[in-house]
Amino acid sequence: MPTGPDPGLTEARLKVIDAYFRGADSRDPAWLDLFTEDVELFFPKFGLTRGKTAVAGFAGRLAAELESLEHDIAGLRRIVAGDTIVVEGTEAGVTRAGLRWPDGVVSQGRFCDVFDFAGTLIRSIHIYVDPDFTSADRDRIRILRGEAAAGGGARAALE
Repeated sequence: MPTGPDPGLTEARLKVIDAYFRGADSRDPAWLDLFTEDVELFFPKFGLTRGKTAVAGFAGRLAAELESLEHDIAGLRRIVAGDTIVVEGTEAGVTRAGLRWPDGVVSQGRFCDVFDFAGTLIRSIHIYVDPDFTSADRDRIRILRGEAAAGGGARAALE
């Protein structure tokens, strides 16, 4: 008869996820210790990469664009399925240009991350978030709201 996941291991993994978000928000270099050496990362408009060095490089590029980032850790919704934990939540921040998000209109600051674990280390994380944090992509917003795009219609905005 199959048994469920070890409650102690699940609890430890949930604590790792909290540490992941705290580390991401504070830009703590020890954050990388939460990952396996061959960790896989997916992020929209970036793609897929592997390894701690590549993840650190991506985090550095993102940090160069953001003055601050804050995840609502207390408000996270978590779904556990074996070695996989799906986390839905909200985030807020300020870009280096001083623009705040979410705006509460188009930008809601919502994200969904899929974590896969090896023991208590993050083996992969796929991050699903709109990287247009500040709703700067006005043409795409107009199209999706059923309005005419400013720059030559739907085809021009989507190319």
